[in-house]
Amino acid sequence: MRKLWGTVLAASALLAGCQGTTPSIGSSGARTVATGAAGGATAENASDQLERCTETLGTLAVEENRGDPWYSVFRQRFQMQSTVPTLRLLIQQSNCFVLVERGSAMNNMMAERQLEQSGEMRGGSNFGKGQMVAADYTLIPSVTFSKQDTGGLRGAVGALSPLAGAVAGNFQFNDAATVLTMIDNRSGVQLAAAEGSARNMDFGGMGALFAGVGLGVGGRSKTPQEKVLVAAFMDSYNQMVRAVRSYEAQTVRGGLGTGGRLGVDGGSTPASREINSR
Repeated sequence: MRKLWGTVLAASALLAGCQGTTPSIGSSGARTVATGAAGGATAENASDQLERCTETLGTLAVEENRGDPWYSVFRQRFQMQSTVPTLRLLIQQSNCFVLVERGSAMNNMMAERQLEQSGEMRGGSNFGKGQMVAADYTLIPSVTFSKQDTGGLRGAVGALSPLAGAVAGNFQFNDAATVLTMIDNRSGVQLAAAEGSARNMDFGGMGALFAGVGLGVGGRSKTPQEKVLVAAFMDSYNQMVRAVRSYEAQTVRGGLGTGGRLGVDGGSTPASREINSR
């Protein structure tokens, strides 16, 4: 017992003297697939998995519907504040759209204009009317599925040997699925939608499992679910970019919003009049 207490006290003293390591800038362990930076049309250290455009397709605002059920779950379970900053980084790095602010920073933009109108700003500050850029499109993100530990490999290889079954049971999958929807702001027409998904495999208590056979495997290796979600959003965005790069407008004979091609007897739309004239 004395020997045990001596070991505990020695360990406590050692830990008390530790002050941690110096923070590592650009730590690979903290990164998601949304890496690097963007400035104008220039991208730095962007993921080589991100789709890119040689010309921009219009201006874009990102609007997160915080009233949807997925958003509250997203915040409570994963402590993530918003999908918007990550999506904006990916979008600007891709050079497919020019981003315009329609979020909380709009308050600051309007405050600057109010300061100029009050006469408090220096002359030549030039926050007058007619300078803000219109958003051609709105991008709406949503999370359709996000779950950790969605299944192991025990059933697949457990019959091989007890050790193989134990190893398989310590591999767990993390899955996420996301959807991006793009709306034309002038007409309200949906231009594009894309679903994306991502999966990774976590290693469970492998250190304890292999300690008895002398293999130097570390303890648990858990990937934060946020990283899987970011990867799913990149997949959604990549698929959307591939679709809109070869975009062809949907058309309706007679024009959009004039009643469509499904007329009714006695109706007044072009399709209805065709029915009435038969």
